Amino acid sequence: MTFRPTTIERAYELAKSGSCRTVGDVKARLQAEGHERVQDRLYGSSITSALRKLCTENYVAPPEDEAQASADGEDGDRPAATAS
Repeated sequence: MTFRPTTIERAYELAKSGSCRTVGDVKARLQAEGHERVQDRLYGSSITSALRKLCTENYVAPPEDEAQASADGEDGDRPAATAS
C-alpha cells in the first residue's frame, strides 16, 4: 500500500520545498498531481497566510536557461566592437 499525503499535507510540503513562488502555484501543482477539491481544502485566511509565508521564505528561482542567456547576449561572449 502506497501512502499519499492529504491535500493539506502536500500543500505544506510544496510550500516548504522552494519550488512554488505563490499559493496559486501550490494549488496548481496539487491539481496537476490529482488532488481533488483543492480550492475547498485550502480555503481560509489562516491556511492561505501560512502557505504564503512558507512560499515567500523558501522560494528558490530556477536557474536561467543557458540557451536563453546566450540568445540574449548575457553570456559575456560578445564579439569585440570594431572601430569605424
